[in-house]
Amino acid sequence: MKTKARMEFGDFQTPLPLAREVCKRLKVEGVAADVVIEPTCGQGTFLVAAAESFPRSRMLGWDINQTYVAEARAALKRAGASRRSSVVCQNFFTHDWEAESEALQGKLLVLGNPPWVTNSAVSAINGSNLPTKENFLGLRGIAARTGKSNFDISEWMLIRLVRALRGREATLAMLCKTATARKLLRYAWQNDGRIAKAALYRIDAAAHFGAAVDACLLLARTGSAGPAVAAVFDSLSAAKASVRMGLAGQDLVADIVAYRRMRHLEGLCPFRWRSGVKHDCASVMELRPTNGRLFENRLGEQVELETEYLFPLLKCTDLANGRTTPERLVLVTQRRVGDDTSGISHKAPHTWRYLQSHRNRFDARGSSIYRGRVPFALFGIGDYAFAPWKVAVSGLHRHPRFQVIGPFEDKPVFLDDTCYYLPFEQELHARLVADILNSAPCRQFLRSLTFTGVKRPVTVDLLQRLNLTAIAEEAGLGEQWRALERADYRTSQAAPQLQLVMETATPPAKGILRKPASARYGRPMIRQKVTHKPQSKTAASRGDKAVAQVAQRMKFET
Repeated sequence: MKTKARMEFGDFQTPLPLAREVCKRLKVEGVAADVVIEPTCGQGTFLVAAAESFPRSRMLGWDINQTYVAEARAALKRAGASRRSSVVCQNFFTHDWEAESEALQGKLLVLGNPPWVTNSAVSAINGSNLPTKENFLGLRGIAARTGKSNFDISEWMLIRLVRALRGREATLAMLCKTATARKLLRYAWQNDGRIAKAALYRIDAAAHFGAAVDACLLLARTGSAGPAVAAVFDSLSAAKASVRMGLAGQDLVADIVAYRRMRHLEGLCPFRWRSGVKHDCASVMELRPTNGRLFENRLGEQVELETEYLFPLLKCTDLANGRTTPERLVLVTQRRVGDDTSGISHKAPHTWRYLQSHRNRFDARGSSIYRGRVPFALFGIGDYAFAPWKVAVSGLHRHPRFQVIGPFEDKPVFLDDTCYYLPFEQELHARLVADILNSAPCRQFLRSLTFTGVKRPVTVDLLQRLNLTAIAEEAGLGEQWRALERADYRTSQAAPQLQLVMETATPPAKGILRKPASARYGRPMIRQKVTHKPQSKTAASRGDKAVAQVAQRMKFET
């Protein structure tokens, strides 16, 4: 295939030696087959290998490429399997796989190597090899418009096949990205996909396909619901699993055995983790100081800017390597999401002219989240982003290293959108939380949760699972943590009616008092509805004690 066509169809043809090795593993695992089907058979190497390993089975193949269909037929003829095989030209996305599954009798093996390409990559080259648009993952809000909505075409195909096979016993054996295999299992375990047993066998994608990606053979038995656990083997020939992944609640964990041993460290994090500032225009928005009011952007331009909208910036590589002194700046055009940016023209005319000179770059930002927004809009921005102290971590590095970030040259330090952080007003609070997060129990627990070979091993969803109270106790920091809690939950003398809510930009309603700024960024706030009836000191004391008890019991619930 030509390069563009190969990109659109994720065309990585399976080498015959690898196909044979896969079929050998299937025989070791006791897989039997009366019918073998390959939904995207390409040149037919998997069908040939299956014909050798299952000499009495029928071979059925489909592919959208007519040339490949002819090559697959020829390959099966050379293998002496033409009389028990059928290969036809068919679009996977329009084929009725439920009807196909119901029509086939006997033991069924579905194997193959579906396209290794994402829907966004196909769209970027104006390709048409895509399923009909649907929010099949059930994403909501901004998640449905950003990175979470991007998926591998093979992920959609595998989910489609699992749906079709749910009512019958069958074996699914597919080469795919390891991340795709995990997503498929998560979907099946959460949606009654009736996976009786599953395993992943790692393969060397660079050696077999010239692809720098973590890949595997996904082997799953369908037809009945089994445990939400999958053994992970280091190779197709490995005798024992190196680890077992599984579903814990609504999330996958990398090591289910270790997770179960430390699950008491999981809970709802008392703080709200934030993502760094997102602008998608680094060539313009990120600069380095040169001389006085002159700054150099990533285009190599020397520009004169006011300093009012410039803030020190750290990136994920800085955090991972322990660099906490910023060497670059970021242009922050808004205080909160949705703020009008036109005021920059009066307060900082040089900055406004600079932004306007690159208006085309901002207008060309691909993400749909910027559509209909004010010019030069940002995301990952709010009062929390201007907090003087932060505990930050890289989202792109496998081994989390939590760094305390303080003000730099009297300005709060910003993080880019590859980082996550907790904002604080007080250094003492930030340093204690960092000590808890960097403790041995927390590191071990995070290792049980995080997967290797993924682009972003650390996510907000993962960080929100950390029960800092339990981790602090395990790490020998319980006393300090409890002292911080007492300081943070100190209440007024009025008898309160409590409502625990996460931090919000909505102004408090009449009669509602906010916590002081020292607690504004870091944790769920206790909103107190004041009763104006005078109280005795004894009653007030009882009210304070009740507040502490309720806060302890309902701690961090939202």
